[in-house]
Amino acid sequence: MHAEWDNAHTDHTSSATRPGPSGLAETEADWRHHLGHETPNGWLLSDNSMTKTLASGRPIHLMHTTVALDAIRASGHLYASTGCLVAALYCALLIPEPAGLRPHNLGTYLLETKKHTRTLVFEITPDAPVPPKGIDYLRLGAIHLRTYLTHRSFLTEAEDTQLRRAVLNRLRAAAPFLDRLLANAAGTPTPDAEFIDQLAATVPAFPFLGYLYFEVLSEYLMLNSTTAETKTYAQLGEMNNRLYKRLAFSAVHGMDQLFDLSRFNPGHERLLQLVGQIEAGLTAGVARFTRRRLSYLFANVAVVPGQDAASFTFRDADFDTLSATAPHLLGQLIFREMRIINRYPQLYLAFEQAKALEAWDYWNTEGIPTPFNGTIPKGEIGINPAYPHSRHAVWTAETCKRGLLHPLERLDVTFLPSLAELGMTAMRRDKTGKAAGHVRQTASP
Repeated sequence: MHAEWDNAHTDHTSSATRPGPSGLAETEADWRHHLGHETPNGWLLSDNSMTKTLASGRPIHLMHTTVALDAIRASGHLYASTGCLVAALYCALLIPEPAGLRPHNLGTYLLETKKHTRTLVFEITPDAPVPPKGIDYLRLGAIHLRTYLTHRSFLTEAEDTQLRRAVLNRLRAAAPFLDRLLANAAGTPTPDAEFIDQLAATVPAFPFLGYLYFEVLSEYLMLNSTTAETKTYAQLGEMNNRLYKRLAFSAVHGMDQLFDLSRFNPGHERLLQLVGQIEAGLTAGVARFTRRRLSYLFANVAVVPGQDAASFTFRDADFDTLSATAPHLLGQLIFREMRIINRYPQLYLAFEQAKALEAWDYWNTEGIPTPFNGTIPKGEIGINPAYPHSRHAVWTAETCKRGLLHPLERLDVTFLPSLAELGMTAMRRDKTGKAAGHVRQTASP
């Protein structure tokens, strides 16, 4: 169990690599070198304001936006939520300056776009320097699968049958392109434009690819941008979060209302248009980077280490076989398919609290009071509500004309090792009653 969670964390300051499939054209070491040393902003992967703050051992200042301040006051409790941080209270970094607390550019963006919320400021005093190991939600598949198998009894027989049938239908519908992804990872390339169009066409049947697609493009934009805005943030030790926000909101109508990456699927022509609108100089390399990087990542988050990527096929695979050969991908499919079950509001805590307990145990064992999104260390950081060795203080805050935060009223609140109700989280239900990010779609690409 600990090994699975360790595999789902990435330390961008370390040269250590993880085992992966055999037969790949590029290794994790190859990609780490390219991203860290051959891109304009690659140095920020290991030398950014967030990881520096964690490694210092000094108090960590964070901000959180909420619509539930009255409820927090009344209960005196703060809860974690699910999402990219799995089981943490989602925050953005604050940097102490003489005139106030300066938000990381992610925090500034949140303050600008969430006018209806109130802002809380946290001071977390760790017991030691915090390991810069971030959780990578793309690598949680094996944990999702194990949780499902352990708690399968919570489902009715009809629900379980439908869940498995839907997962296999998606796999079979997408199998030709999934096999093509492995072929690309193994060194048999598809023409870039053709690859992007096939990817876009497959996302509706296989929503997990929308998440991979978006994360790869976010990585490309943040690491390769050379605009004045990006350079200004880089001088502060920050990746430019506004780049991927612009991408998401331009690519998918209504993304600002429901951030749903299962709907992210621009084709080649649209991709070039979107990237050109953000930064024209990045259009030339985006399709090739996406093909190479996404294929590599897919292979690593799909099949087990040691499996030959070149000879593996998803065609005609059954559930039990995939549990052994591709548990990571199967788990991602189960996790997302479960969220469109009609009883998901009742099932949510049964499955997600189980993962949360494991995540907290891992973070406590590893000395992590403030986990962060390690897919790429862009500034998304949270608070582990179950960490027993740190001190905390919480205030309401106001923003001055200079954009700095100033604590106002200290709150008497306690972190509880429990997940918030589904309706209060980033996975809140959409207008149809389904969990955000998982609109029911056909399994035919």
